This record gives sequence, structure tokens and C-alpha cells, in this order.
Amino acid sequence: MPTAPIASPAPAASAASPEPAQSGPPPLQSLPTIGGASLPEDLSPWGMFEAADIVVKIVMIGLALASLVTWTVWLAKSFELRSARSTVRRDLRILNESATIAQAHERLHDGTSAVARLMQAAAQEIRLSASLRAEGLKERIALQLERIEMAVSRKISRGTGILATIGSTAPFIGLFGTVWGIMNSFIGISNAHTTNLAVVAPGIAQALLATAFGLVAAIPAVVVYNVLARQTQHYRAYLGDASAQVMRLVSRDLDRAKLPLSQAAE
Repeated sequence: MPTAPIASPAPAASAASPEPAQSGPPPLQSLPTIGGASLPEDLSPWGMFEAADIVVKIVMIGLALASLVTWTVWLAKSFELRSARSTVRRDLRILNESATIAQAHERLHDGTSAVARLMQAAAQEIRLSASLRAEGLKERIALQLERIEMAVSRKISRGTGILATIGSTAPFIGLFGTVWGIMNSFIGISNAHTTNLAVVAPGIAQALLATAFGLVAAIPAVVVYNVLARQTQHYRAYLGDASAQVMRLVSRDLDRAKLPLSQAAE
């Protein structure tokens, strides 16, 4: 006698089993986005830089280059000022040890330092004034020395003006990047239709990173500029002392009046 097939209970079991897609967490692709991009998983400074808007990236790259310029100028000008101060102190000792303008000129006439230029200018003016009266000689030499001091001061200060520019503008450039980034974050929040902190925080953090870059560029620039300004002021003081020493030797020779002016610089 044939037997009927046994019905399978699979439909009942299938109806009783829960749907895994409905009970599990939402997939990663369903996370809200900001400005059309997925939320960044890496919130380190480099990760935030990579996920930032193109304008914010340009701002941060520019500020990083400005910071590099600051440290380059600091190294170059520090070595230049140190060498210049050492040279002028050495030449000042020569002026102090000389009793006449001729002795000082004999030791400095082949030099290329700032003090040597002062001495050479004084000797040149003495030679040019050999056939003139001596009353205006000191005044002419003083004017010539002042011109040389100003030229040397301008040369030694070259390159420090960019530090003042970086120190005064870098915070505002960083603030511009922050404002731009926050604006884009608010646009992304509006597009995502959510105010969840996980959506808001990454975009604002990326924007604030631009302000941090601005401060990192500005603070060292201001400090380095002040340090170099003080060192330059000290160097100018040494030059002023050298000019006074040259004028002292000229005045001493004129008061002696033992030799003609044409022989005083030989």
C-alpha cells in the first residue's frame, strides 16, 4: 500500500525565524555624511588634514610653508648676526689700540667689514680734503660715516620683515580656514538632516585645525622677529661705537696738527 509523503515543517520554522537585517546595527554605508563625504574614521591631525576641504588644505599648507620660512630666516640671520658682531668687536679692539688714524687705517685698509668701510671712508675724505681747510672735515666725515651705518643696518636687517608679516597675518589666515571649514560643516549638517555630535564634531575639528596651524606659524615668527630685532639693535650699537672711535682718532690727529692731512691716512 503506497504511503503519502510527509509534509515538511520548513515554512513554519521560516516564519518564526527573525530577520537579521532588521535586528542588526545599520551598515557603515548608512552613516551620515558631511559635504558629500563619509565621516572620517581617523581623527588624528594628519587624518583630519586629508579629510579637510580643499580650501582648508591650501590654508594649512601655506601656513606650514610660512613656518618653514620663519625657521630658515632665524637660522640664516642668527649665523649672519653672530659673525657680524664677532667681526665688529675685533675691529673695535683695533681702533682702541690705535693712537692715530694712520695706524688704524694701516690695519683695516684691506678689510671688507663694516668697521673697515668706516675707516676707509674717513681716510678717503681726508685725502679729498687735503687742499681744503680743516674746519669742515669732521662734519664731512661724520656725514659719510652715518651714511655707511645706515646702509649696513639696512643690509643686516634684510629678511626680517617677512617675520613681522607672518606673525601679524598667520592668525587671520588660519581663522579664514576655520570659518570656511565651519561653513562647509554646517552645510553638511543641513544636508544630513541631523545634529548628532558624531556628525558635527569631525568637520568642526578639521576647521579648528587651520586656526592651530595659524598659531603655530605666528607665535614663533613673532618671537624670532623680536630676538633678531634685539640682536640687530646690539649690532647697530657696535657700529655707532666704531664711528665714534673713528671720529675720536680724526679729532686727535687734527688737534695734533703735526702732519698735513694728505699724510694722515698713509
